[in-house]
Amino acid sequence: MEIEEAMCEALALAREAGERGEVPVGAVALLDGRIVGRGANARESANDPTAHAELLAIQDAARTLGRWRLTGVTVVVTLEPCAMCAGAMVLARIDRLVYGASDPKAGAVGSLLDLSQDPRLNHRFPVERGVLAEEASELLRAFFRARRGNGQP
Repeated sequence: MEIEEAMCEALALAREAGERGEVPVGAVALLDGRIVGRGANARESANDPTAHAELLAIQDAARTLGRWRLTGVTVVVTLEPCAMCAGAMVLARIDRLVYGASDPKAGAVGSLLDLSQDPRLNHRFPVERGVLAEEASELLRAFFRARRGNGQP
């Protein structure tokens, strides 16, 4: 599976999350070109502040592979990961991250800080930014426009 194809799968997961009232973020974990983990934001439905798409995809991949060290795995996500998710990627020893839209308010792999390259941490990984960024950004913009239109913050 190519990266753009994986991002399309992540975008589909993000759309599903948005339909459930979640912030529309989706993620997949790839190993040798096949999806081994999927996740979509579920903070509202799970009442769980850690139920971010990336964490759910990483957890799913760990279950699928039967190991917590996710060497060889690429995480593909629609939005730049926050510090929690980027930290989990360091701890999981992922090989690579690909994301769509940047997050200037909370992004932790280049926007606010860069945990993917911090030499003080025990693992670093390359990051590919901006894959299908416009589609990912538009999903988020439309979601928040609709929420504001309904009088919600």
